[in-house]
Amino acid sequence: MYNPEHLRSFLAVSESLSFTRAAAALGIRQPTVSQHIRKLEDEVGRPLLVRDTRTVALTADGEAMARFARTIIAANEAAVGHFTGSELSGRLRFGVTDDLALTPVPKILREFRRLYPQIVLELTVSQSLTLQRRVESGHLDAAFVKYAPGEGHGRLVQRDPLVWAAVEDARLDRNRPLPLIVYHAPSMSRSRGVQALEAAGIPYRISCTVRGVNGVLAAARAGLGVAIFARSLVPADLVELPADAGLPELGETDLVLLTNPHSAGDAVEALTSAILSRRNPIRNIAH
Repeated sequence: MYNPEHLRSFLAVSESLSFTRAAAALGIRQPTVSQHIRKLEDEVGRPLLVRDTRTVALTADGEAMARFARTIIAANEAAVGHFTGSELSGRLRFGVTDDLALTPVPKILREFRRLYPQIVLELTVSQSLTLQRRVESGHLDAAFVKYAPGEGHGRLVQRDPLVWAAVEDARLDRNRPLPLIVYHAPSMSRSRGVQALEAAGIPYRISCTVRGVNGVLAAARAGLGVAIFARSLVPADLVELPADAGLPELGETDLVLLTNPHSAGDAVEALTSAILSRRNPIRNIAH
């Protein structure tokens, strides 16, 4: 039987085609991911990935293993749910920011529903501040949100640097204002970016203002400017701008789980444990 942890690492790499992003998604170190892949390939006796200094690709056996791995992991989690969690029931109201909704969080929720079929899961997608207020007012049982470090409360899942990102072939003209893609205010990433640029004396212009993550993705992929992301949430088709781009540091953001202490404890704890155990709500954007 193949080790489930090795299979999870392999699936994370196969989905992101990046050891760095896979490690961030799993909440473990990159050498650990490499070790898991190496051990899995030793068990299989065949190469599953082709990698060089810039790219990662699946071999034909790797494609087959990805299908088997999903089946094995699903069967393992179904067995765990049958013997440990299937009796949980009731309603669970969960909130998530729109950018995190485009990450592996939906997959975690799908697995959670399979493990706990008697729990009725209701999902709300909104901004962090709105979700926080709904948890505090009792309208949500739990929420997965983003805060500036030290500003929020709740259970820290991951602390991530904010970074500048754009299409891979983006060229910044130092003689012109930096084109900036931002969310409507209030927005942590918008205020961080503007403050950092002004403190560094770098001229900028707002090239696109959006209300949701899909707008950020569309504008950035169209090459309309530079956007700000949590590093572990940078989409695979965009790149983090290097230090020699001359842009200032942006600090960090916290990915945090909030829970309502008056909600049904067992169901809330089961969901938060599912997210914390995977350390896998990561891979796309930051408000």
